Amino acid sequence: MLNNITLGQYYPVDSPIHRLDPRIKLILTIAYIVAVFLAKSFIGYALLLGWIILVSGLSHVPFRLVMKGLKPLRIIIILTFLLNLFMTPGDTVWVEFWIIRITKEAFLQALFYSLRLVFLVAGTSLLTLTTSPIALSDGIELLLTPLKKLHFPAHELAMMMTIALRFIPTLLEETDKIMKAQMARGADFESGNLISRAKAMVPLLVPLFVSAFRRAGDLAMAMESRCYHGGEGRTRLRVLKLTRQDWIACAVTVLFIGLMILESRLIY
Repeated sequence: MLNNITLGQYYPVDSPIHRLDPRIKLILTIAYIVAVFLAKSFIGYALLLGWIILVSGLSHVPFRLVMKGLKPLRIIIILTFLLNLFMTPGDTVWVEFWIIRITKEAFLQALFYSLRLVFLVAGTSLLTLTTSPIALSDGIELLLTPLKKLHFPAHELAMMMTIALRFIPTLLEETDKIMKAQMARGADFESGNLISRAKAMVPLLVPLFVSAFRRAGDLAMAMESRCYHGGEGRTRLRVLKLTRQDWIACAVTVLFIGLMILESRLIY
């Protein structure tokens, strides 16, 4: 299951999406998240699916890799569907037995909320899969630069977010190593019910936290030994500049958002 988490992983290939300015990709990702919440019908979710397939094809990222990040969240998605299915009131009754009551309105809301989670995870995964941690840090910092006049720590915040994303795959790999070491000593993480599996995961926490703090200390010492003092006077190897591809991507995204707004208006 740990190998299925794609958040924070970077897929290094040469593609039009990879070459986009990270600032543009961050803005377009926010616009995509807004579009997900604008979807109100099957037409809207079909447009979102088409958008994910289009971006995945242009980025040369396998579609199965994008969908792979959904596997660790399948329990949350199923619970979201079931809770909305049985707890949402409605008028058009499909099934009514004892305390179970399923309506058309509840089914549609459960389906749409579950799809919303799916598209949110898929869209944000594409951002990290097509943007290196360094480029992502530079993009976040430059977008937050106007807030520096208000003494907002833009560079520090961007650095913390980037380090957090960068260490997700590292901590997952460390967790996998600890699990295999304990399984070699007779630990069982796969049998039993959900509660017993959760209890079996408790012995992983102590060595994982020790490893995380050790890595954090090593990183802090490495930054200090290289005389890192924040963003003041810092230069960049790659200076970010908007290109024609960035403006084309913005225009296509504006058209997509317009279609989503039109779809939501037509529904209501």
